[in-house]
Amino acid sequence: MKRWLVLILVALMVFVVSCQSQDPAPEKPAEDPAAEAPAETPEEPAEEPAEEPAEEPAGDKTEIVFAVQEDSTKALEEVVKAFNEKSEKYSVKTTIMTNDSGQMYDQLLNSLSSKSGEYDVISMDVVWAGTFASAGYLEPMDELMMNNGWTPASFNKGSMDSGKYSGKHYALPYFPDLGFLYIRKDIVSEEDVAKLQSGDYSYADLLEMAKNYKGEMDTKFGYVYQSKQYEGLTVNINEFSNNWQDVAGGLEMMKAFMDEGVVPEDITNYTEGETLTAFIGGESVFARNWPYMNGVIQAGDQVVQSDQVAFAPLPNGGSVGGWLLGINANSEKMEGAQEFVAFLAGPEGQKINAVEGSYLPGFNELLEDSDVLAANKLVSDEGFKLALQKTIARPVVADYAKVSDAIQLNTHNFLTGGAELDAAAEAINEALK
Repeated sequence: MKRWLVLILVALMVFVVSCQSQDPAPEKPAEDPAAEAPAETPEEPAEEPAEEPAEEPAGDKTEIVFAVQEDSTKALEEVVKAFNEKSEKYSVKTTIMTNDSGQMYDQLLNSLSSKSGEYDVISMDVVWAGTFASAGYLEPMDELMMNNGWTPASFNKGSMDSGKYSGKHYALPYFPDLGFLYIRKDIVSEEDVAKLQSGDYSYADLLEMAKNYKGEMDTKFGYVYQSKQYEGLTVNINEFSNNWQDVAGGLEMMKAFMDEGVVPEDITNYTEGETLTAFIGGESVFARNWPYMNGVIQAGDQVVQSDQVAFAPLPNGGSVGGWLLGINANSEKMEGAQEFVAFLAGPEGQKINAVEGSYLPGFNELLEDSDVLAANKLVSDEGFKLALQKTIARPVVADYAKVSDAIQLNTHNFLTGGAELDAAAEAINEALK
């Protein structure tokens, strides 16, 4: 009996040991070949990512980001479309910035100062180039120009000067703007109109004409321009001083127009708006303003009509405005950015802008292009064309806002009797350093 009990106990022990040895079996699938199937057996799904590129167009393009303000014309859309169709390697995507220039400047500055490459190409107000270039945010354009067979003379002079810093060019023209002279040709003699349109005259000559013609055909003033303490005053003293070559002489001449009584008594409060109102309302014989005023005149809903107006360059050239193109020095797609800027600033892109948007061309050859002339009648005017060739830059400095403020303050103080000539001129020259 005891023997059977022993045998039964031994059998039970063997059974228990046998069961314990098979307990790990539920964990085995992690090591089981069937459990490894997601890594090995789905060979077809694993090959799908490699097959996707083969299904895309063989010429898949790298995207170039262009930071630019919204365009109310078709020009921007058409020029980007033309580039994208032409380029084999790159495709441009526009990032539309705010139309508030101050806010756009801040947005660009924040991005560029962080060394971000989010924008490859940027459009800039002409007065921003010095600040961005001095900080190292822009890629020089000199090699790009050389590779395309261009020199600075290929482009609008004032625009190129606006983008030149420490001997290098950091920008090319997107589209220029400029100040020039509007003339009441129904008042001024043909001989004097011809003299003005030739550009071969001085501010002293203009002052004499303003005195002679003031009062004719019920005009109240001989000349109107911008003299309020704001950016327009920096622009005007730039012109009067021959691009800062004679600051004291420029200040004296501005004051002479006031002292001779050929300008409004409140000329030191005049901006572009007051200038526009005075001229199109038939109150002034001559006016200094931008091209937009001609658009207002062309509309025909004012006293002065387009057939009564002629255009001429200012004696020392007109300050340039408008926009420039720059390449982000931290762009990771430098070759594509350069290709796009070469297209946009070169004859192809500039012609599209001129024809589709009636913008002034920054590429000089287009001033003789028949399609461009047909699209913008102003460009076909010989007096205006010469003005476009004689543009001058505002100060190209690291801190433009500070310099411009100093110029405005000291010029206005002198014109309103708050500062002596020598002190005002010295302060302006010091700011320009």
